[in-house]
Amino acid sequence: MKMVIQRVLRAEVTVEDEVVGRIGGGLLVLVGLERGDGPPQLARAARRLATLRVFSDADGRMNRGLDEVGGEVLAVSQFTLAGSISKGRRPAFDRAMPGDEAQPMFDTFVELLRAAGLTVAIGKFGALMQVELVNDGPVTLIWEDAPQ
Repeated sequence: MKMVIQRVLRAEVTVEDEVVGRIGGGLLVLVGLERGDGPPQLARAARRLATLRVFSDADGRMNRGLDEVGGEVLAVSQFTLAGSISKGRRPAFDRAMPGDEAQPMFDTFVELLRAAGLTVAIGKFGALMQVELVNDGPVTLIWEDAPQ
């Protein structure tokens, strides 16, 4: 499982000119599920996001979490994160989890985030989406948890 986590002032996802997900300040999380990922990866990733301290305190240090700043999460499934560009000129997606397996896994991940008390908006699984964001910082982090 891979995540690209971006601290944002705002973010939204549009599909066919319709906004399907929108947040104010918080985290935009692009989620790539790989073959072999399962509940342990989902649980670890949800815990990490729920406890991640990437928001500034009064001293300007990254010392506050989503719960402390009233932040939200916009979670967007992005299978291309499982792609490889190590050979050839086109990406290979051999490691990407097939959509029929990835969708329920992504839904479970979102539910774990909500169960942790987070407000979560989502994109539209499998759709061609336009993601718009205002990165705050910029702060961008990458999480990788290899399939077991």
